[in-house]
Amino acid sequence: MTSIKNQSNTFKLGDLTIKRLGYGAMRLTGEGVWGPPDNEEAAKNVLKHALELGVDFIDTSDAYGPDVNEVLIAEALHPYPEGVVIATKGGLTRSGPGQWHPDGRPEHLRAALEGSLKRLKVDVIDLYQFHRPDPEVPFEESVGAIADMQKEGKIKHVGLSNVTVEQLDKAQQILTVVSVQNRYNLTDRDSEEVLKACTERGIGFIPWYPIATGNLPEGDLGNIAKTHDATPAQIALAWLLQKSPVMLPIPGTSSIQHLEENVAASAITLTDDEMSVLTNLK
Repeated sequence: MTSIKNQSNTFKLGDLTIKRLGYGAMRLTGEGVWGPPDNEEAAKNVLKHALELGVDFIDTSDAYGPDVNEVLIAEALHPYPEGVVIATKGGLTRSGPGQWHPDGRPEHLRAALEGSLKRLKVDVIDLYQFHRPDPEVPFEESVGAIADMQKEGKIKHVGLSNVTVEQLDKAQQILTVVSVQNRYNLTDRDSEEVLKACTERGIGFIPWYPIATGNLPEGDLGNIAKTHDATPAQIALAWLLQKSPVMLPIPGTSSIQHLEENVAASAITLTDDEMSVLTNLK
């Protein structure tokens, strides 16, 4: 039995307390996030092991597969242990591997939610995130539909994904937003202003693609990794966890070994100088 444990501190999504290092299940699908994984039993074992390591926040979407990911999570983990939060998303449709299409129509979001409830085998979604604004549908209309479903008791808490600060402001006029999931990592900080807004407002920020490091390992990142006897990816995760108290990384993998490496990153403490060097990397 591994001695690795999730040592990240906790964060409250509304009334849900989770460890700040979660797990993104998207990779437990076929190539192009399409169809089932090559080895479904191995994928289920990754999910089970994540919980054994102390991970209590699992992120998925009806678009992953599509549908496949949610079914896999339910088969592996249902009935969900007390304290485990399953977050899913709606608002994208799929036409093939690597193909993603926004659909923010209220009728689509309602159908998407109902499908997620059935596949995850729950009566209420812990955290339901609007996957991506649809340029063909007024943003307030999409968020309003989610607010209606929350009032019906089918959604506990609401999050947004791939949004701007302006869109976050608009959504907050309609409902309570507990999280924002945008792309953010050492090499891509286009969402810096969104992160700043979330930090100021106490809203969880879930960076997707969190361990991207580009060509950075050859330089300062690699040196810092050697100092901590860690991988560049582990340092990238440690940097995120120390960057903001609202940061909730969800690194995904289909490998037990990589899962353990990711969770082990929660035990790394970077010095102020190391944080400064990493923050200033280009």
